[in-house]
Amino acid sequence: MNDDLRRNLGPLAALAGIWEGQKGDDTAPADDRGVENNKYRERLVFEPIGPTQNHEQVLYGLRYSTMAWRLGEETPFHEELGYWSWDAKAKQVFRAFMPPRGLTVFAGGSVEPTAREWKIAAEVGSATFGICSNPFLDAEFRTVRYDLKITVHGDDSFSYEEDTVMLMKGRKDLFHHVDKNTVKRVAEAK
Repeated sequence: MNDDLRRNLGPLAALAGIWEGQKGDDTAPADDRGVENNKYRERLVFEPIGPTQNHEQVLYGLRYSTMAWRLGEETPFHEELGYWSWDAKAKQVFRAFMPPRGLTVFAGGSVEPTAREWKIAAEVGSATFGICSNPFLDAEFRTVRYDLKITVHGDDSFSYEEDTVMLMKGRKDLFHHVDKNTVKRVAEAK
């Protein structure tokens, strides 16, 4: 990754590269609509891209993929593909992603260019930072809100905590599907 691209990534520059974490913690809906907890390992790949131009809006960002495996298992239980974008003029970070379950999330928020910690969010029904699901998920596990907090600990470590808030059929209370992990850089961005 050249210096010019790194400068234009704003706070996302810290995420460029390949990362792995062995101590993920996942609180998720169980098959009976109760609660299950999974410990997991994961691999995240963030590849710098840009500029992307929307007329006068100029974005730089990261193409990314994530795969996660329950500890002791060889088959991934979660994966997703997406993009992180930085709008320097608006001082906003966007994250668009899609796991193969039939759900898309476009989250965002205001972030300072040198931030080492930030939060982004999405809400169902929002025209700008929103959530869209397939008919089954909308009826059975409707995602109503998504919150993510990123904390960069240094050049080679960051952590995240994400809360996917769901209205599940058969439950009166909202379910907080929470994932968190601290990951370490295993390779630099190209």
